[in-house]
Amino acid sequence: MALPRLLRAAPRLYSTVPAPVSAPVSAPVSAPAPTPAGSRPRADDDKLLTEPLSHPDFFSVKELFTLKDLFDARVHLGHKKGCRHRFMEPYIFGCRLDQDIIDLDQTMQHLQLALNFTAHVAYRGGIILFVTRRRQFCHLVESTARACGEYAHTRYWQGGLLTNAHIQFGPGVRLPDLLIFLSTLNNVFEPHVAIRDAAKMNIPTVGVVDTNCNPCLITYPIPGNDDSPTAMELYCRIFRMTIIRAKDKRRQSEAVEELQRKAQGK
Repeated sequence: MALPRLLRAAPRLYSTVPAPVSAPVSAPVSAPAPTPAGSRPRADDDKLLTEPLSHPDFFSVKELFTLKDLFDARVHLGHKKGCRHRFMEPYIFGCRLDQDIIDLDQTMQHLQLALNFTAHVAYRGGIILFVTRRRQFCHLVESTARACGEYAHTRYWQGGLLTNAHIQFGPGVRLPDLLIFLSTLNNVFEPHVAIRDAAKMNIPTVGVVDTNCNPCLITYPIPGNDDSPTAMELYCRIFRMTIIRAKDKRRQSEAVEELQRKAQGK
């Protein structure tokens, strides 16, 4: 999917409402204008947005995968010991035949946090961008983004695409609300340029980091294998199910609020 279509002009997620101006004492106070048909009061919108924040696992992302699923997908297999990044040492369980083994207990915790944050962004109508530079997984990532109604970027990332978006695409463009890196390295085994650009623009990121990656600039790092096809299929399936579940939950909540409002005669 072409990136200029992603960076399209769109309204903000949350519009600011001006403070009401108090009327003079001598002026007659008019009755409040009726709410237009099809629009919800602001209190209902605030309830829809704040209710999920009061639950630790509002979208039940823990039931989407198990530790055995991660093990069967070979998520625990890292790179050779000589390729280890020093910032990935806390996530390494041990070394077997000169190959690093990732601690799957930590992977489960970090993956649940990343999925929960992704679900909240999708629930609030945010734009999610899947990013990878692995050519063998381009079709899989693009199909995943298309299935859940989001966007993907699997080609060469032009520098300044986020930081200079107002210059390249004109004023009023809307940047992604979340970037999901299924591989944080580019084709020459260097950190993806979008990671640095997202950090400069304060855009949260979720990324699968292997033992040879730097997790420092990733908001929600997921220690795991990013080379195995089975592991990549597992990541894409879990993220797709999470985003679809969050969007369905939002539609259900809005339908329930609409029925309750009609029952109360509002």
